[in-house]
Amino acid sequence: MQKGAILVLSGPSGAGKSTIINAASSQIGEYYFSISTTTRAPRIGEAHGVDYFFVSKENFEEDIKAGNFLEYAQVHGNYYGTSLKPVREALEEGKLVIFDIDVQGHRLVRAKMDDITTSAFITPPTLEALEERLRARCTDDEAVIVNRIENAKSEIEALGEYDFTIINDTVEKAAREFVIVAKAARLKQSKEDEAKFINTWLG
Repeated sequence: MQKGAILVLSGPSGAGKSTIINAASSQIGEYYFSISTTTRAPRIGEAHGVDYFFVSKENFEEDIKAGNFLEYAQVHGNYYGTSLKPVREALEEGKLVIFDIDVQGHRLVRAKMDDITTSAFITPPTLEALEERLRARCTDDEAVIVNRIENAKSEIEALGEYDFTIINDTVEKAAREFVIVAKAARLKQSKEDEAKFINTWLG
């Protein structure tokens, strides 16, 4: 059975992370895409276990006390967070767990599960290219676009904290590189695995 591993992806909004994952999904083996847990009610068209895990406030607070969240926050009176329970289950099943989180989230994953974590920062080749993509989507108003561009400028400063950088110039090339990174993530040895191997090797 394949070993479970964690792959953290970060990058500015509009970098094409979900497009790359979709393009590479058939070549990276079994994976679990980490989704957030929330106490807010589902919106029309949203499904439990697909868009979010929808839970009660009581359940969420019990899980906070039990230490089951990697991170959580309260936004507009509702909780949002990354539950470690489905992550642990997926790892036990030998899946690659993919997180699409920001720079801050990457630091939290590193702090808790560094020795099984690999990370990649996905970015368009230039700030101009990012701006073009955000405007081409026609989904956001000017204030949102300006805010995303400012966020991207500060996020790029954290590039050196990641194991790999994938420059999304063309989706085909970025997807090929993503497959290589995903395979490398599975090869990473945890400290426990290393110790076991050394003991076995020494007989």
